[in-house]
Amino acid sequence: MAAEEGANELRIQFSWSSLWAIASVVLAIVLLWQLQTLIVLLMVAVVLAASIAPVVDWGERWRVPRWLSVIFVYLALVFGLVGAGIAIGPSVVAQLELLLRQLPSYAEKAIAAAERWGAQLSDADASSLLQLLDVQGLIGWGIRSSQQLILRSYSITRGILGTFAGLILAVFVAGYMSADSQTLVARLTRLFPYPWNERLAAQVKPMSDRMGTYIRGRLLVSAILSVAITTGLSALGLSQLALALGAIAGVTNLIPFVGPVLGAIPALIVAIAQGGWTMLWVLLLFVVIQNLESYVLDPLLVGSAVGVHPLFQLLAVLGGVQVMGILGAIVVPPWFAGTSIAVENLYLQPKLEAERRLAASVPLSASSPGKNGTTSSSSDTAATLTVEQQTSEANSERIPNSTDNG
Repeated sequence: MAAEEGANELRIQFSWSSLWAIASVVLAIVLLWQLQTLIVLLMVAVVLAASIAPVVDWGERWRVPRWLSVIFVYLALVFGLVGAGIAIGPSVVAQLELLLRQLPSYAEKAIAAAERWGAQLSDADASSLLQLLDVQGLIGWGIRSSQQLILRSYSITRGILGTFAGLILAVFVAGYMSADSQTLVARLTRLFPYPWNERLAAQVKPMSDRMGTYIRGRLLVSAILSVAITTGLSALGLSQLALALGAIAGVTNLIPFVGPVLGAIPALIVAIAQGGWTMLWVLLLFVVIQNLESYVLDPLLVGSAVGVHPLFQLLAVLGGVQVMGILGAIVVPPWFAGTSIAVENLYLQPKLEAERRLAASVPLSASSPGKNGTTSSSSDTAATLTVEQQTSEANSERIPNSTDNG
C-alpha cells in the first residue's frame, strides 16, 4: 500500500515537472519571437564584426587601440563606398531604371522568340512541345514569381531590420563588439559553469575566423564576378545595360547556390530580346564565369570556410530566406559555418577521441576464452568506461586549446 502511494506521488511530481518544462519552452519561444528584431540585428552585427576582426587584431598587434582600428576600418569602407557611388552610381541607377521600364517589352520579345523557335520545328514536334511546355506561361510565371519573391523578401527584411536605420544600428553594434570583444566574451562565458566557460570562450576565435573568412570571400568573389560580367556583356553588345546587369549578378551571387541562377535570368531575357546569337553567347559567358567561380575563385578566396556538406548549406539558405528574406540567405550561411566548427570541436572530435581511447583500453587478452568458454572479465571492466565519460575527459583536455581546422 505504501509503495503504491509512493508511486502515485512520484507520478504527480513528474507530471508537474513536465508541465513546468513545457511552459518554460513555450514562454522561451514566445519571448524569442517577440525579440526577433533584436536577434536578427545581433546576427548581422556578429557577421560584420567577424568580417573586420582580422584588421582590428592586426592593429592591436601594432599597439593601435581596438576602437581606433574600428574607426579606421569604417572610414576606409565609407570612403570606398562613396567613391564607388560617385564613379559608377549614377550610371548603375540610370541603367536599372531603364531595365525596369523595358523589362515587359523584353519579356514579350523573349516569348515571341520562343514561339518562333517552336515554329521552326516540325508540326508534330512543335505540337508535342507545346503540350508539354507552355513557354509563355512559364515565362510569365517566372516573372511573377520573381517579383513576388523580391517584394516578399524586401518586406520581411524591412520589417525585421527597419531598413536603413536597422543596418546603421547593426554597424554600430558590430563596431562595439570588435572594439571590446575580449570583455564581452569574458562576461558572457562567465554565466556558464566550469569548465564550459573555458570551452565556450575557446570557440569564439575559431567561429569568428570561419564566419569572417566566409563573408569576406563571398564579397570579394561577387565583386570580381560583377566586373567580369559587366565587361563580358559590354563586349557582347549589351553595353546599354551592362552595368545594371553586372550589379544584379554581383549582388545575387552573395546568395549561395541559387544566386548565380537568379543573376543570369535578367541578362538572358535581355539577350533573347536582342535576337541572333546573343542569347547563346550570353549563356556561354555565364557558364564560363560560373565554372571560374566554382573551380578557381571559391577554392582560392573562400576555401573551406563553410566546412559543411553542400546539402546542409542549401538548407541553411532556404531556411534563411523563409525566415528573414534575402537577408537571411546572406547572414545564415556564415552563422551555420561558425556553428559547425563549434559542434565539431565541442562534440564530434572529443567523441571520436573517446571512442579511440575506449577501443585502445581493451587489452588483446580480453577476447581470449576462459575455462568455461566465456570471455575474460577484463573486457567487462574496460567496457564500463562509457563513451560519454571519455568524451568529457577529452573535452577537458583539448577544447581550451582548440583551433579552427576549417
